[in-house]
Amino acid sequence: QVDGIGSKCDIYKGKWVFDASYPLYNSSNCPFIHQEFNCQNNGRPDRLYQNFRWQPTSCNLPRFNGKDFLRKFRGKRIMFVGDSLGLNQWQSLTCLLHTATPQDPYISQRVAAISTFSFPTYGVSIMFLRNAFLVDIVNEKDRRVLKLNSIGNGRIWKGYDVLIFDTWHWWLLTGRKQPWDYVQDNNITRKDMNRTVAYKKALRTWARWVNLNVDPAKTKVFFQGVSPDHVDTEYPGGSPSPQDVLKRVLRSVSKKVHLLDITGLSQLRKDGHPSAFGYGGHRGNDCTHWCLPG
Repeated sequence: QVDGIGSKCDIYKGKWVFDASYPLYNSSNCPFIHQEFNCQNNGRPDRLYQNFRWQPTSCNLPRFNGKDFLRKFRGKRIMFVGDSLGLNQWQSLTCLLHTATPQDPYISQRVAAISTFSFPTYGVSIMFLRNAFLVDIVNEKDRRVLKLNSIGNGRIWKGYDVLIFDTWHWWLLTGRKQPWDYVQDNNITRKDMNRTVAYKKALRTWARWVNLNVDPAKTKVFFQGVSPDHVDTEYPGGSPSPQDVLKRVLRSVSKKVHLLDITGLSQLRKDGHPSAFGYGGHRGNDCTHWCLPG
């Protein structure tokens, strides 16, 4: 929340408005932008989707200022943990910062599963760690086991100044795309189970990790809400069940976690998806990720 006039303002209630001063950067000015998010370079003919900004009903958001961001986060380390939607947001932030300070050197590297983008001038590092479920997937006797109660990879998350988590889309995959063979819940291992229930159990494991390992005086924690499915003829539609599950679990966390409640505002922007202009050009139809900028 930010201060409104005489009251607190819910920044997630509002509408998208046309603003000719947007976008905040041109995709051609971000030399490391991933191909799957660079819709203009992939041949998207229209540009209007880049000219909208979010306008809360009860207050005004300050325009993003990359130099101010780097000054405020001088010497800090930020980590995104999650699936490709987290990657999408990590990429968006790094493009915003680089194009705001094009004269400043940057270092982009990947070591094992961690991608790091850093600005040596400011001592700011922004990481992305791909972890689609947050809980562990372990190879046991040539089978991949999704362990709903295990979060050993959480050791990598310690010591950061800001943590931004997300998970949901991979929970629905089946067949060849499913990255696990069995799912383990406490001492019970089964071939499959209700995916929303499994998601809730994993989130509770994550919540316990936050309660045990996060010092709010040193680390700010955010959770990126569920990106919506655009199936309704009217927008926004109702809140999807995984978003409700997420909100209930977050209420059980004793440490402060801020929900980036993007579901409603994302439902209004199906035009922002890469569609046929994502990775691989016209061979696919990406209605999950977002064009950058946009």
